Amino acid sequence: MSKPSILIVDDEKAARYGMRKILQKDNFVITEAKDGAEALQSIKASPPHLVFLDINMPLLDGLKTLEIINAMKNPPPVIIVTAHGSEKIAVEAMKKGAYDYIAKPYEIDELRIIVKKVFERLALQEENARLRQEIGRLGGMGELIGHSDAMKDVFDKIDKVGSTDVTVLIQGESGSGKELVAREIHKRSKRRNEPLIIMNCVAVPETLIESDLFGHEKGAFTGATEKRLGKFELADKGTIFLDEIGDMSLSTQAKLLRVLQEQKFERLGGTETLAVDVRVISATHRDLEEEIEKGRFREDLFYRIKVVNIKLPPLRSRKSDVPLLANRFVHYFSEKHQKGVLSISNEAMKSLMSYHWPGNVRQLKNVIESAVVLSDGDILDAKDIPEDLGAPEKSGAAANTIDYNISFRDAKKLVVENFERDFIKKKLEEYSGNVSRAADALDMHRQNLQQKIRELKINKQEPAE
Repeated sequence: MSKPSILIVDDEKAARYGMRKILQKDNFVITEAKDGAEALQSIKASPPHLVFLDINMPLLDGLKTLEIINAMKNPPPVIIVTAHGSEKIAVEAMKKGAYDYIAKPYEIDELRIIVKKVFERLALQEENARLRQEIGRLGGMGELIGHSDAMKDVFDKIDKVGSTDVTVLIQGESGSGKELVAREIHKRSKRRNEPLIIMNCVAVPETLIESDLFGHEKGAFTGATEKRLGKFELADKGTIFLDEIGDMSLSTQAKLLRVLQEQKFERLGGTETLAVDVRVISATHRDLEEEIEKGRFREDLFYRIKVVNIKLPPLRSRKSDVPLLANRFVHYFSEKHQKGVLSISNEAMKSLMSYHWPGNVRQLKNVIESAVVLSDGDILDAKDIPEDLGAPEKSGAAANTIDYNISFRDAKKLVVENFERDFIKKKLEEYSGNVSRAADALDMHRQNLQQKIRELKINKQEPAE
């Protein structure tokens, strides 16, 4: 951003002078206008970064001037200046597009804080615009890679929520990149210069998870030989990422809910109530609504953590991203391991494209690293790709071949999904794509079958294999 400029619009010369005197000390370029018409001319000639606009002016009042400014291409943010007790007019102005308002007489600190907030917002917008250009150039967002429609939707949500402080729930299978999404959201937030603290709720034993989250005092329990700060204290002013929150016990969920509601907690064994300012991002591979029905997850906590929900697609549903990912990993690991691998042959790429990737992007990354390390040439060939990836994905029983490199839960989910997809496709084919008749045959409600068709991405016109 160039040197920040502010336009002060007020028909009272003394009011303009007072505001100018305060803001000039903060090294802003200040221009003035005595009425709405002069302000519009000034904006057209040299658009400012911010406008302070008085409501009560002769001829062209503040509200009308605001409407004309907001009709311009790329209008600057406008802060309405109103007399004390005229808050109703200020609210009306904000409905018409004003960024904020300030009432006369105002405190010097109040004026400076409101200006600081505007320029922080402008800086974030400028940074996000630059990042969007980078996404278009590289086909990704930071370490997240993809140009499929599914990933573009993910990037769009990250871009929109980054500059806010809302809680975000990221859902996706193991290996799909949930932590990378959390990192990208943090990098786009106003907290980006503060810590991002990561907590894996599965990796910590249940007996220690509360201590890990909230800290403990010396002597709080056997083995607590000294005071320890928890993840929430460490994340103060920054972001905490709670990975696999769906595996957290109900008792810990209750304590977490209080922190989200009040931003306050006590260390284990302590009596002092500590206040923190923390943004919370959570992730899980579980269906939390199903967990709520089973009594394993609190419904009130669920709605607290999912103000915005980002669903990461599995790699098998965005196969068009495989070449982009594979080539990026080839270049990365070739440089890391000092190998001369430059590209991937067509035959090798066919093997990668035909595989169903139960371990998602993490599995693809590991396969490419292994292939690069073991390759003898400058092109990855089919012989460099593990044999179990060489056969195309099968339907039915063949698709249920278990990959023992993934968790029991994920393997079971894949087997069930493949069975449901195959069975429903056969019934739809039997009834020529008629959902109502197929639902009757399957003893399902029509709406439930339609939901399954969407979830399993079944093409009703596609014949069963």
